[in-house]
Amino acid sequence: MIRDHKISVVIPCYNEEDGVRHVVEGMPRCVDEVVVVDNNSTDRTGEVARSLGAKVVFEGRPGYGAAYKAGLPAATGDILCTLDGDGSYPSDAIEPLVLHLLDRNLDFISGCRFPLANPKAMPFANQLGNNVLTLAMFMLFGKPVRDSQSGMWVFRRAILKDLKLTSDGMPLSEEIKIEALMRRFKFEEVHIRYLERIGEVKLRKWRDGWENLVFLARKRFGGSA
Repeated sequence: MIRDHKISVVIPCYNEEDGVRHVVEGMPRCVDEVVVVDNNSTDRTGEVARSLGAKVVFEGRPGYGAAYKAGLPAATGDILCTLDGDGSYPSDAIEPLVLHLLDRNLDFISGCRFPLANPKAMPFANQLGNNVLTLAMFMLFGKPVRDSQSGMWVFRRAILKDLKLTSDGMPLSEEIKIEALMRRFKFEEVHIRYLERIGEVKLRKWRDGWENLVFLARKRFGGSA
């Protein structure tokens, strides 16, 4: 708990039994609740998370967005934080980010990974794709952000009901930021460290990149929102 605010962390996972152990065991003491979404894993992800005291939510529909759409409503904290199950986002940044949100009376903070503290943490192709998608988001919505694909967010649970989240896939990472910005919530990007991931890479670079671009166009022109 931080300043009488209950803190929940939501972690979407697909076959992340090694990574999720590292992430949950490294959770800072200020965190009151950890919600792990087992996105139909074929390994022991859910079992490992549950053994470490996490609340485990099962979501059979595949996809990053589907996992978050199941996990975020299951969290009971006043402030919701998100991390990936591969250890790539820094759990030790949760407390300073929450304090920043409270001190500045913000509604939503998105962690910005750029400039990368460790260039080896993200392949060049991924950096290029992120830049293209971030530029596309600006061109279509007129909302300047530096890291449209970041998966570490800290926001007030009270605003969740107002965010119209439609994507079941990777585009949810940009959609949640678009929703927060378009609905004029107090939004800020704050730099975070990005770490080398644990385990197998799940991102399908070209397919996911194209899916994100198509989603942005459809959301802007009314096809998916």
